[in-house]
Amino acid sequence: MILITGASSGLGAALAKQYGKESPICISGRNSERLQEVATDIGQACQTQVTDLSDADDVAALFDNLATVPSLIIHSAGSGYFGPIETQSPEAIKDLLNNNVTSAIFLLREAVKRYKDQSVTVVMVMSTAALVPKAEESTYCAAKWAVKALIESVRLELKNSPMKLIAVYPGGMATSFWPTSGKNANTDSFMSADEAAGMLKQALQSSEHGYISDLTIARG
Repeated sequence: MILITGASSGLGAALAKQYGKESPICISGRNSERLQEVATDIGQACQTQVTDLSDADDVAALFDNLATVPSLIIHSAGSGYFGPIETQSPEAIKDLLNNNVTSAIFLLREAVKRYKDQSVTVVMVMSTAALVPKAEESTYCAAKWAVKALIESVRLELKNSPMKLIAVYPGGMATSFWPTSGKNANTDSFMSADEAAGMLKQALQSSEHGYISDLTIARG
């Protein structure tokens, strides 16, 4: 069983379609209609669950409803919000933090609580904004840096655990992320979600004695 969050669009949807061809899968997102469209595209039985990941009870229900213990969890949910700091709306900032930071904390908290003694791989998808500061992306960078700190701190708690925690930092992708972000970006040279999903899926293959723990997917 593979669980993918943020699967109603973008990278999450692309990952769901690639993994859904070969494994039982559960996909989660906030938009029921788009989530069902992705499930239909997968072309076989696919569990769907509409989830607000910033609600701890919703996150617990998501895990409660999984048919089996997931071998792989990919947290790809999130949102963007850009602009000069003085123009950013307080409500939009709160939404950004809920969608990126609170959701990551609650998702990881629930996964560790349930599976820390099992061989479960948890992949946390962030952004290169977690690595490099960018003008007019101040709160977005702050959110992603917070998630990076979360991952590195929880890794220390999992030092003697069979659970693996993988950090992924993708660069710009041409997805529906941008039209709602408030930033007018030219995405002509950006990766497609399918390209990024293919690279990530390939990198997640592990051997008996090793795996890639941190991955930056740079756009060329």
